[in-house]
Amino acid sequence: MTQTNLSHRLSAQDATFLYFEREDAPMNIGSVAVFQGEIPYERFVKSLEEKLHLIPRYRQRVISAPLNIAHPTWEFDPAFNIRKHVIPVRLDPPGNDQQLREMAARLFQGMLSRDKALWEIYLVHGLEGDRSALVSKVHHCLVDGVSGIELMMVTLDVSPDPPPPTSEPYDPPPTPDAASRFFDALFDRMADNLKATADIQKALLNTVDNPASLRTVSRALETSLPYIARPGQRAPFNQAFSGDRKLAWSECSFQEVRAIRKAAGGTVNDVILAMLGGALSRYYEAHGLDTEGQVARVLTPVNVRREDERGSLGNRVSMILVEVPLGLRNPIERLNVVHERMEKLKRNHIADGMELASDSLGNLPPMLQAMLGSLPMPPNTVANLVCTNVPGPMIPLYSVGHPLEAHYPLVPIAWEMGVGCAVTSYNQKLYFGLIADAKAAPDVDRLGDFLQQSYVELRSAAGVTATEAATVAAKTEARPKPRRRAAPAKEQPLAADAG
Repeated sequence: MTQTNLSHRLSAQDATFLYFEREDAPMNIGSVAVFQGEIPYERFVKSLEEKLHLIPRYRQRVISAPLNIAHPTWEFDPAFNIRKHVIPVRLDPPGNDQQLREMAARLFQGMLSRDKALWEIYLVHGLEGDRSALVSKVHHCLVDGVSGIELMMVTLDVSPDPPPPTSEPYDPPPTPDAASRFFDALFDRMADNLKATADIQKALLNTVDNPASLRTVSRALETSLPYIARPGQRAPFNQAFSGDRKLAWSECSFQEVRAIRKAAGGTVNDVILAMLGGALSRYYEAHGLDTEGQVARVLTPVNVRREDERGSLGNRVSMILVEVPLGLRNPIERLNVVHERMEKLKRNHIADGMELASDSLGNLPPMLQAMLGSLPMPPNTVANLVCTNVPGPMIPLYSVGHPLEAHYPLVPIAWEMGVGCAVTSYNQKLYFGLIADAKAAPDVDRLGDFLQQSYVELRSAAGVTATEAATVAAKTEARPKPRRRAAPAKEQPLAADAG
């Protein structure tokens, strides 16, 4: 992934993640990646530094426009030092997985400094079983889930002994002064206004020639407005944040998930949402809430990146809101309901309509968007949590010769949604990362346990035979020796399907 057509100025969607960021709700995405063996710090830094010319965003800072007359710009950091971004840390003995989760939660909380490029990687040593870990933290304005996976494919290797990369010297241009940035922002804003006017005229003409585009937006609004007008049941974790974080994670066989999909119908994403519905049912009931006839409103990001936008960073996502049933005891029935609701949302092109509606809001003046971001958020009665599923690489990856053993994704949480669920596939497994505000969901480890129980129930109900023991990593547990995975067959796909 060589980034050749990067935008100099942040898009409205990218800038939104900066404007609405709070100290107790930082807009960072990332992961905890566990590797076999101890990764040497100097060797890892050298390997990453030699690849940075392929990802220039990793050497750029966000610089605000004077008076916020336009969105911020990406400017190369003349004082860039990779050692300010790659930080070695060590676990105290015995260095078990529970300690890793606690350390990763501490490292992931808090806002990234705006004075440098918006990413950090912590190289964790001292993990028992002769293992290392990388805790990555990247601002959401820089990447979304899909571009984050593409970034992962650049920073890691597809073989234990890759050819040395062709590095390039770093010779950044000087940062423009305030006057230059003011006039650049002024001209860019004028160009954006002209483009917005042209887009409106084009959209009006399109509605005459193609009324379906107007119906798409209309259906999206018709579907979304009831959620705003009709408050949903709040989850136990829908409350104010403390800023502290807690993590839980689990994993399961991707082959088994596909077998469930084949036996019971639906998509991989439907199976994931059905699992989440079963886990949330148990969690609600453990907190004394009635689940009969109730639903959890789950925000699900949808990738709207075009083929010609592959390899670019930034955000190209839309959102759909899925009502996942809670009170259904039969896991197959729950899966069928989820599948029917998702199919209806797809038939009505809700994601496309929400993208068009979002683009319209993006035409608001940047000064107004920044001001709105500084205001207190209203109470959230719309959605309970975010669950994102991003297809990942289906082949083994390596860092300076060390095999990647597990990859747990992490998403930001905000707007009183005290739990976030991220899912990604890697090397024939699905990995679930749960992140929670420590005040809103101090028992997120129970939700991790319930997620695994829900999966086992669904697998059994679908008549799928277990191929391996499922793993719950919400509590400290004895861990077997790591196994080396076999190399993939030539026809093995690079990324798992999301459907």
